[in-house]
Amino acid sequence: MDSLSIVIPAKNEAGGLARVLPGLRTLFPDAEIVVVNDGSSDDTPGICRRHTVNIVTHPYSMGNGAAIKTGARAANGSTLVFMDADGQHNPEDIHKLLSKLGEGYDMAVGARHGSSQASLGRSYANTIYNWLASWMVNRRIDDLTSGFRAVRARKFREFIYLLPNGFSYPTTITMSFFRAGYPVGYVPIMAKKRGGKSHISPLRDGMRFLLIIFKVGTLYSPLKIFVPISLAFFATGLGYYVYTFLAEHRFTNMSGLLFTTSILIFLIGLVSEQITNLLYSRREES
Repeated sequence: MDSLSIVIPAKNEAGGLARVLPGLRTLFPDAEIVVVNDGSSDDTPGICRRHTVNIVTHPYSMGNGAAIKTGARAANGSTLVFMDADGQHNPEDIHKLLSKLGEGYDMAVGARHGSSQASLGRSYANTIYNWLASWMVNRRIDDLTSGFRAVRARKFREFIYLLPNGFSYPTTITMSFFRAGYPVGYVPIMAKKRGGKSHISPLRDGMRFLLIIFKVGTLYSPLKIFVPISLAFFATGLGYYVYTFLAEHRFTNMSGLLFTTSILIFLIGLVSEQITNLLYSRREES
């Protein structure tokens, strides 16, 4: 049987850990539990010591993604489970994720039901992210941003250098697995309402997630992002040229600018596609 490590990033989550850790110890007595203390100022270290789990401490807050990377490096299990410390994720659902891995998947993700999203706005945002990612990979993605997942440790570590230090690590690792041809499966779950205060700022992190949309595209298949933009500029330039030709019988500088921009965007996408191919081919060779 594969060895199991459960990695929990935590920043000021003493209350949540006090509820989560006893249940994990009861359900998975032989599992390694690694809590990454991301610069907490509360009793997070004390809670971990009282429940005799492994704790790795950041000297200051480095971000959720950085905590995930630290935990993945410190864990010894051949299978990794990532979950939140705030009590949103039900430890009993870990069995579902592991069963999904047993079906031949390399990563199993807990897909949250719409009613268990933190807010209506975040639910709408996740719907957009899921749609975009599904279009990119030509497969349905039920929950792109879920932080509750089980994964083969060796394959997860192949892409650890790509993961950002912020909250967007689930997006990046999901797209990386699809790009590498590793099967990803989804398991429906009901996430509980989190206890305590969320560390996500709707305005700040909302803008970051918009940037992630473009990062997702350039990480997986840049031409799928750049070609539609290029065609939009080309169509606008062509339409403007037809208008000015019929109205003034001339070719304008604006039409020339739009056509040139269209070509430049396409070439940027082409170069990005080649860089992406080189990036993944080098990982396969190493």
